[in-house]
Amino acid sequence: MRVQCVVMPACGRESWTVLGGDLRPVEPVERFLAYLAAIEKSPNTIKAYAHDLKDWLTYLAGRGVGWRDATLEDIAGFVAWLRLPPEARDGRVAVLPTVAHHCSASSVNRKLAALTSFCEFHARHGVELAGLLVRMHPVGRRGGSATSYKPFLHHVTKNQPQRRAVKLKTKSPHPKVLTVKQVQAILDACDHLRDRLLFAVLLDVGVRIGEALGLRHEDMGIAEGQVSVIPRDNDNGARAKAGRSRVIPASPELMRLYADYLNREYGALDSDYVFVNLWAEPLGRPWTYPAVYDLVLRLRERAGIDFEPHQYRHTYATWLLRRGAGMESVKELLGHASITTTIDTYGHLTVEDARRTLEAAGWFTGREIQL
Repeated sequence: MRVQCVVMPACGRESWTVLGGDLRPVEPVERFLAYLAAIEKSPNTIKAYAHDLKDWLTYLAGRGVGWRDATLEDIAGFVAWLRLPPEARDGRVAVLPTVAHHCSASSVNRKLAALTSFCEFHARHGVELAGLLVRMHPVGRRGGSATSYKPFLHHVTKNQPQRRAVKLKTKSPHPKVLTVKQVQAILDACDHLRDRLLFAVLLDVGVRIGEALGLRHEDMGIAEGQVSVIPRDNDNGARAKAGRSRVIPASPELMRLYADYLNREYGALDSDYVFVNLWAEPLGRPWTYPAVYDLVLRLRERAGIDFEPHQYRHTYATWLLRRGAGMESVKELLGHASITTTIDTYGHLTVEDARRTLEAAGWFTGREIQL
């Protein structure tokens, strides 16, 4: 069983499927992944779901259990199986208690979330399941005879519907933020204005790397001092996350760097894209993810800093919050669908942040009592 990249014949978009031992798509998984593609889920999301479901079917096949017949006990066994090193999953190799888990708790939970969505999809389409993670019951709507569906045990926990029966405890890590010195060192390590502009865009407007690689010249508002992020299909596979477009204020310095890049390096090149191949074939084609990560590896070595492009987005948001920007404003600038995402990611204070807040509030001075 393996995960295979495919191209949708109607639109030419990239998607993913799971092939069985006969090299044919696994029908229940194919139906679910096709549904995700139809509602325009990101290819990366579909790829992750494909790998997660391949693991589930591999586990069931090793135990002779059909996907319709799996129970909660099988889910518990699946979790334990995922935590084992791959070479020990067939039971022929013993694992010492001191050996670290192969899959982290967050990775296991992601796979369980994919499995929940898979089961919910089939339950809504009338497939009988053995009470696995979700069980759908028709419920009459008020004022009509139409039916809707609610999760199993909804009557017990009406305010908190239980969709996932098994979930591991995880710690939410704080996002890694670059310092001013690190940001400057990475920018100065760039040989070309194109490379410098890419990281300047990531820092100045906080976009995702896929959003940056999908930028067109029409998105760069030099006169207005703003950058527009528009979800669209791109030739390089770069994607803005699904959702509405947004416009982000940009600094005059960023726009000057963009103008310098056009004049000194881009020249008369005929392309709609901002970031393109200038020194490698095919010339003028939009820059791709692998090309950017090759650059990241070179910059890590030059600057002596272990960083990822997404850390610029975390740095942008954290610096805004430290300067007093409201959480709602940061949510809009980042393009989060819900402010809960923003709060969960950035709703923390370091000791230094807390100290600055207390000092600004006069907590340590002008007290009416003596300690």
